[in-house]
Amino acid sequence: MSIAQLAGQPKAKRILFYALTSGKVSHAYLFSGPPGSGRMNMAMAFAKALFCTGEGDDACGECLECRKFEHGNQPDLHLVEPDGNSIKIDQIRELQRELAYRNISTSRKIYIVQRVETMTLQAANSLLKFLEEPQSPVVAILLTENGQAVLPTIRSRTQWVPFMPLAPDDMLQTLANEGVPQLSARAAVHLASGLDACRALIQQNGFAEMRNVVIQLGKDSLTRFTAAMMSAQQHIFKTELGEQPQLLLSLLVLWYKDMIHFQAGRHEALVFIDQLDWIGKHAFSRSAEGWVTCMEYTLEAGKRMRAHVSPQLALEQLLIRVQEG
Repeated sequence: MSIAQLAGQPKAKRILFYALTSGKVSHAYLFSGPPGSGRMNMAMAFAKALFCTGEGDDACGECLECRKFEHGNQPDLHLVEPDGNSIKIDQIRELQRELAYRNISTSRKIYIVQRVETMTLQAANSLLKFLEEPQSPVVAILLTENGQAVLPTIRSRTQWVPFMPLAPDDMLQTLANEGVPQLSARAAVHLASGLDACRALIQQNGFAEMRNVVIQLGKDSLTRFTAAMMSAQQHIFKTELGEQPQLLLSLLVLWYKDMIHFQAGRHEALVFIDQLDWIGKHAFSRSAEGWVTCMEYTLEAGKRMRAHVSPQLALEQLLIRVQEG
């Protein structure tokens, strides 16, 4: 995987591509952004590009160094992650010993430290000393969910690379490239934060079935109240799907939101795109404010469930409120 092939993060890419094209590679970078924003994948792609001996501004994927990297045989790449809940001083000392050895084949060494904010004070001070006396062939890539949680003295000695939450369209394109079914992917990218969470949700037992149940429940909740109650009873609370009531409600919110998207002509934004004909016939049966009210009722049902109200009771009361409008 090259930098260009990764989804989203245009600002981070501009910073890293500038370093690669200008040759002005910093001795240390701080990749800061929320979970699921692709910090680790970008760090690996940047490291691969730095090792690459091919022509161009990104990893070529064909040279010897790229092939070694792809097969996990790059001895000059070092990864550090928390041992338990923190990164300890012995880990940083071991890293420094590894980096003290002469390079085997490449012109530089690279180390990636995950969750750098978890370093103990001793480990942070040890790393700080290393950053204050950089060795030109060594590049540090530090990863964190919260850059402000990293010691100011470390932040000041690194180049900040900001990461934003991935947009649903970016995640959808990546999942499509991976061969993930479109209908499941369209729902997952609006429910999960980041690609890994989307993949986990899609692979979860019953996710596709839950989506189908929500379609039926969403239709019945608007036109056939008795059928909606029976559907909830038969297909949710008498099955394993009843163990995930919050997922059910989250999908139901997306169903009502699709009605608003259709009214506004944003057909490409529909999550339940396979239900376009049905949605087209019913989207104008209520005003946009009416659909917002349905969403509010659904969110309120979720709050009641979290307050230990019976999920079945909360859902039945939701269906009554939606039917009444």
